[in-house]
Amino acid sequence: MAVVVKYVVERNGVEKMTFAAKAEADAYDKMLDIAEDIQQLLAASSLCPNEQQQDELAFFLAQHKDELLQALGAKAKAAKKDKTETDVVNTTTADAIRVGKPELSVAASSLDEQAA
Repeated sequence: MAVVVKYVVERNGVEKMTFAAKAEADAYDKMLDIAEDIQQLLAASSLCPNEQQQDELAFFLAQHKDELLQALGAKAKAAKKDKTETDVVNTTTADAIRVGKPELSVAASSLDEQAA
């Protein structure tokens, strides 16, 4: 007899979806949270008076969140940073200013002062 672990996403006592991986269940639950927030936004407007249409549209927009954010002009998800934390600690004030990161220049200057 095998033991099978299942992750169930449940809303208001209703089982929505079952997953084999916790990460997938968490992602789906987060998407449902986003859909709920969008549905509340749609309900506050007079653009879509039908509650079923609000739910369907909110679910669709939540499913396509990345494309929606891109269409709204949000920045694409940043790739992994090239610098590690040790690189940032070793960055001098001049280096931070030269690469256009003034927030690093503050941290670097305080580190430079501590080192002196």
